[in-house]
Amino acid sequence: MKTSYTTNLNLQHTDIGLLIFRIGIAGLMLTHGVPKLMRFFGPDEISFGDPLGFGPVVTFTFAVLAEFVCSVFIIFGFLTRFAAIPLILTMAVAALVVHIPDGFGKQELPLLYMFGFILLFFTGGGKYSLDFILSKRKK
Repeated sequence: MKTSYTTNLNLQHTDIGLLIFRIGIAGLMLTHGVPKLMRFFGPDEISFGDPLGFGPVVTFTFAVLAEFVCSVFIIFGFLTRFAAIPLILTMAVAALVVHIPDGFGKQELPLLYMFGFILLFFTGGGKYSLDFILSKRKK
């Protein structure tokens, strides 16, 4: 109980926390990415919002890549910082462009995801990640 209020970081605890956070946030993002992936390869024509003017197919493709592929990368801690970038951008567009008219209630979830992926961008995957394993092999 003595250490409950300390600000000193225990690196092992930090790495375990990053592992849990990484798997949790990316796993939750997969609940958005998997249905989009199924629609992407489904028989129906793709209809998706185009808030930035790239076209609905390009925008939808980017969303699928971010929400599915990048989430899987983050779960395994593979290219964690790079994989976080498309997710940050996708969530920023969702919160700050798409859901602006809907109010904060609809912006809250994409903002939470965005800040979580910003955290992973700055921290990386931690010790329990493929990034760490691969960096050890290079040395």
